[in-house]
Amino acid sequence: MTTDTSAEAAEHGEAAGGHGGGHGGSTAIIAALLANLGIAAAKFVAFLVTGASSMLAEAIHSVADSGNQVLLLIGGRQAKRAATPEHPFGYGRDRYIYAFIVSIVLFSVGGLFAVYEGVHKLQHPEELESPAWAIGVLLVAVVLEGFSLRTAVKETAAVKSPRESYWRFIRTARAPELPVVLLEDTAALTGLVLALLGVGLAAMTGNGVYDGIGTVAIGLLLLVVAVILAVETKSLLLGESATAEDQRKIVAALESGTPPLSVIHMKTMHLGPDEVLVAAKIAVHHDDTAAGIAQAIDAAEARIRTAVPIARVIYLEPDLRRPAT
Repeated sequence: MTTDTSAEAAEHGEAAGGHGGGHGGSTAIIAALLANLGIAAAKFVAFLVTGASSMLAEAIHSVADSGNQVLLLIGGRQAKRAATPEHPFGYGRDRYIYAFIVSIVLFSVGGLFAVYEGVHKLQHPEELESPAWAIGVLLVAVVLEGFSLRTAVKETAAVKSPRESYWRFIRTARAPELPVVLLEDTAALTGLVLALLGVGLAAMTGNGVYDGIGTVAIGLLLLVVAVILAVETKSLLLGESATAEDQRKIVAALESGTPPLSVIHMKTMHLGPDEVLVAAKIAVHHDDTAAGIAQAIDAAEARIRTAVPIARVIYLEPDLRRPAT
């Protein structure tokens, strides 16, 4: 039986980016951050001029999104810390923790505030002032958010399977950053359309109720996205297995040696987006020597790391295969 610490395993090479690995989507995060900072400032100005509650909801939404992108960048940086005696498997899951915090911020600061503001506007509707300001800002925001979403889609296309849908990617990705940015940017564009509808109808009819309806719709949208993020990130925090493809590669690597090893059973778990723990029980013959078993296990570990570079921590236990009872 052999064991590798995270530090020892790191000597065998960096993890490859990819669907199951640690593609952090930094370009998409930074693009979204810059876009949201500019959009938030413009929306606050438009709210002060028009008094439109949907503009205030959208401004708070952009502020929340900006804070979320900062949290994702911090999480990525924190996750790079070296393993310690207190945390022997490293800090890779910091990226999951910060992504979960993002869902909380989006739910509370973005969604709940928008619903509250929308209900208040429905109870006390007011005619908008200078709605052209709001419409102009929203149209500019659509362009900027579209650029941010395009960047996220481009980065996602580089790491997902060509036959895999974006929704499937969000559900199965082990790195949280790109799914978070994809959902946030999609929600932002949809929210802008809802805000345009609310402001536009309020301007045409002179009835501020439409502005309130648009604001409530934005809030409900953000609450739904926040819940999706929370559910998916919770699963990652609990510890998801390696992808089915990576598991097949690991088994193939174990069984492709000379002589081939036979896998009795195997368990895997992501310690972070770019680090997988592999624990497997392998069958040996009763007359195998300790030296021969150790040599076979060392060779198997090398094959696993070649096939799946993010398999950083490997535990292989030799055992005798017993007949089924």
